[in-house]
Amino acid sequence: MFGNAPKAVWQRWCPPDQHNRIPLACRSLLVEEDGGRRVLLETGIGAFFEPSLRERYGVEESEHVLLRSLAELGVQPEQIDVIVLSHMHFDHAGGLLRPWSDGAEPSLAFPNAHYVVSRLAWERALAPHPRDRASFIPALQPMLEATGRLELVDADRSDVLGAGYDMSYSDGHTPGLMLTRVSTPRGPITFMGDLVPGVPWVHLPITMGYDRWPERLIDEKKAMLERIEAEDGWMFFTHDAAVAAAKVGRDERGRYHATDSSARLASQD
Repeated sequence: MFGNAPKAVWQRWCPPDQHNRIPLACRSLLVEEDGGRRVLLETGIGAFFEPSLRERYGVEESEHVLLRSLAELGVQPEQIDVIVLSHMHFDHAGGLLRPWSDGAEPSLAFPNAHYVVSRLAWERALAPHPRDRASFIPALQPMLEATGRLELVDADRSDVLGAGYDMSYSDGHTPGLMLTRVSTPRGPITFMGDLVPGVPWVHLPITMGYDRWPERLIDEKKAMLERIEAEDGWMFFTHDAAVAAAKVGRDERGRYHATDSSARLASQD
């Protein structure tokens, strides 16, 4: 998760367990619009893994945590109108599927949703490189296409989402990573995906071993942080176990860091 950064550095941010693993989240952002439409930014890893794979990846929960979290808010899966994916890696898209059950075929957990995906990220999922082939769920793409509610986007706006949302793109982690910016009463919120998965990665030189072009990612990250700082916006983190959102700050040497951190981002409007 920290690329070529020495363990002596990154363990100060994320102390590892006895297996050298660190705690990570798979966090989604629910947008409830004034008109009643519900938009879900990502679905996390879900519970599609069979038990052996769940153990291999250190997924502690056997249940579909996102479905439980939505239920706690009084939202059922069939009430989700739109799902936006930054890319198709299983820890971001696996939650689209119902929980694994022995002998059962995989099926979609959100029966009425429209799906918004970057065109380039979609193409990567259909024809992955050997380096990242294991990061995708081969059965998922045909299922989404079969709904007839799939939109592939490569511009700064989505026809399905409409006003209030705009997209930008990054290729350093994976081709066509889509970063969705949501206009809200508390200011713009950008879903950072794997460009900046959590607070430690706000530091410019820190990248992941999963990133295919780390130097490009750093340049993309710098441009995004500059924009968010200029608009006094929020970063929303999908993988940080402790912090859901933060603003962009700089220290006396001009180095970026997270400020005004929040463990949970909930609208008061």
